[in-house]
Amino acid sequence: MSAFPLLTPRAKACKQRSDLAFFQAATLAACVVLACPTAQAWGPQTNRLVAGWAVETLPGPLRAYFQTNRQFLLNHVNDPAKWIKKDPYERFRQFIFLDSYGRFPYLKLPHSYQKAVTHYGKKRIGRSGTLPWQIGAFSLRLTNDFRAAKWTKALSDAAALDYYVAGAHDPLNTTENYDGQLTGESGLSLRFGVTLIDRYKNFIAFRATPAVNIADPTEHAFQIVLEANTWVDRILLADRNALDDLPNYNGDYYDRFYTVVNFLVRHELGQAAEDVGSYWFTAWRNAGEPALPAH
Repeated sequence: MSAFPLLTPRAKACKQRSDLAFFQAATLAACVVLACPTAQAWGPQTNRLVAGWAVETLPGPLRAYFQTNRQFLLNHVNDPAKWIKKDPYERFRQFIFLDSYGRFPYLKLPHSYQKAVTHYGKKRIGRSGTLPWQIGAFSLRLTNDFRAAKWTKALSDAAALDYYVAGAHDPLNTTENYDGQLTGESGLSLRFGVTLIDRYKNFIAFRATPAVNIADPTEHAFQIVLEANTWVDRILLADRNALDDLPNYNGDYYDRFYTVVNFLVRHELGQAAEDVGSYWFTAWRNAGEPALPAH
């Protein structure tokens, strides 16, 4: 179900801006008293991999524009990770602990930010992370960039949007047990999201599927994290079994681990690229498909 009621396009846009403005202000207020968890999504190389693949999903003129500026995207796709040093509230925008709201499919959590805050309060929502709403916010930002012909800003926001959307596809970014710390598997976030993929990335192929229009960016982001969350238990079990009789997390451990989780890694990274491309395409389309600069 959509997070927004059925409205005219103009009324819907106004409602989305109102929701997102409320989300940004409320998140800032909520996080003031919270300690930042150390959740970590995919590593820098993985985010660059997804960004490069996403370009391949785009239609003609949009693909040419992003291809021309490919290096800029790759250089800035990890910027949100750096923003945490200057903005302590940024970390909360990069995850959502769905299991803090009960059991899958977490039906008690409203997908409208205002309704979620009304139901749970600003502190609870802020503490559990706001990633899907952040994706909705940046989708609107990118739309406004395209509409105003702010091309440099559009590239910067497109790169950041890639980071958030890719992060939503990391299953460990959706759970309170994000580092395996609750099940005696500390360090899992780094092993799964960074080391494993860096080690086997040359074995991960991507077949581009054309980008599509996303009717409701925030609701789509919730569907991404819900789907990713279904993989959490498999990752935890695979990590535990891969170590088994080994003295440490050595090459044999990673071979065992990858053998079990390679399908879900390939699936989530491929879907991440398709979703990133679709968010870029949607923002451009919602902006009226403006003519793009040649460089």
